[in-house]
Amino acid sequence: MAKKSRVNQDNRNGIIQSNKSSFATLYRLVDIVTITLIFFLVLYSRDVLIQQSIMLTLLVSIISFNILAEALDLYRSWRTQSNTSLLRMTIVTWGISSLAVLLWAYFFPSAVTFDDQTLWLFLFAVMPALMLWRMVFREILFIQRKRGHNSRSAAVIGATASGYNLCMQLLENDQLGIQLYGLFDDRAPSRLPHEFHNQIAGNIADVLAAAKEGKIDYIYIAMPMSAETRIMEILNQCSDTTCNVYIIPNFFIYNLLNARWQSVGSVQTLSVFDTPFQGASNTIKRIEDIVLGSLILLIISIPMLCIAIGIKCTSRGPVIFKQFRYGLDGKKIKVYKFRSMTAQDNGPDVKQATKGDARITPFGRFLRRTSLDELPQFINVLQGRMSIVGPRPHAVAHNEQYRKLIEGYMLRHKVKPGITGWAQVNGFRGETETVNKMVKRVEYDLDYIHRWSVWLDLKIIIATVFKGFLDKNAY
Repeated sequence: MAKKSRVNQDNRNGIIQSNKSSFATLYRLVDIVTITLIFFLVLYSRDVLIQQSIMLTLLVSIISFNILAEALDLYRSWRTQSNTSLLRMTIVTWGISSLAVLLWAYFFPSAVTFDDQTLWLFLFAVMPALMLWRMVFREILFIQRKRGHNSRSAAVIGATASGYNLCMQLLENDQLGIQLYGLFDDRAPSRLPHEFHNQIAGNIADVLAAAKEGKIDYIYIAMPMSAETRIMEILNQCSDTTCNVYIIPNFFIYNLLNARWQSVGSVQTLSVFDTPFQGASNTIKRIEDIVLGSLILLIISIPMLCIAIGIKCTSRGPVIFKQFRYGLDGKKIKVYKFRSMTAQDNGPDVKQATKGDARITPFGRFLRRTSLDELPQFINVLQGRMSIVGPRPHAVAHNEQYRKLIEGYMLRHKVKPGITGWAQVNGFRGETETVNKMVKRVEYDLDYIHRWSVWLDLKIIIATVFKGFLDKNAY
């Protein structure tokens, strides 16, 4: 009765929380030992006398790292995650921890009795150490799992495309240590797609019986959404086993945009179209924009002054052209550009610049070809209207035109528009004289939103510096 009561309580909460990895405690201990060893090695190499006050800096480092590691879920199971994901999370966790230590040193200088070089050396040395031991340990785990150790068995219920794809992934990635028990389905062979005729290991009753006998660790249910009643029956029977049960919903019929589970009271909802910038991600993105934007503005201030003088000397009109465009969540924002045309279209009908456009001034043509006309948008970045990296904002008139022609067009406004973007560094910049070109641009924009990371932003910025300023499609 106690067991059933616990299950019912979990069901009312909407989800059953998964257990932490059995290696979580080991990871925590090794991290603490690693940070401590690096700390003392650095002090020893710098001939720093160890005092009681010095230990406070070590304590702040360890505590801040562990708090952030818990907050960012660094100690979850990474069995099915990539090395890049694990390393990225480790870098972010220690990077933020380092900021906490630096703030500690700044506000309590009397507690840090060694020099700044020693502190910086310690902070920089810990990062590769934390990454190295994780990669070594992970490689050892991969080797052991390939030999059959530390492995789990998994069964897939549902002869569907997603179920079959999962089976293939389990077979091709033996380093995960998840051995395929089989693909199961209740349908007669005549009702199954041709490619599944010889792939079925049995019916659903067979897999449930094996699960009750403890032969299976994971059960993946890959049935269509229309089979809700049958899925609930299977889940009820799975509750009489100790298996971890996962549902692979066929939400691939939608263009999922940063889908995530959310709670509305006790009800679980799945966001189909969402932004990646929530919580810590939003803060990190904003810090990235402020830090890089301020630095870039400082560097380009003199060139911007020269451009402003050039515009004034070569044509009549204001230096800055202000145009309304759609920003985050489709709200209108005012975007700044250096004026490159004699006309300043900002109404319901805005004509895109074309090759040989008579409206473009000679100096303006140079600005547009080199993207220098976009430099004032770094002010928009500091204002919070735009980001350095994101989908390029289009004139309101163009948005209204293309949202009627391209499915999912407005999803690009789930994030702030950017000065440069994934589409631009992949060649889709400038005039879009055909709908197909705009379709490709939107595809890259949505791909960026799907894949966003600080590293992708840096990659786009670097690509813009080396190949994005000059473009044959920019008029």
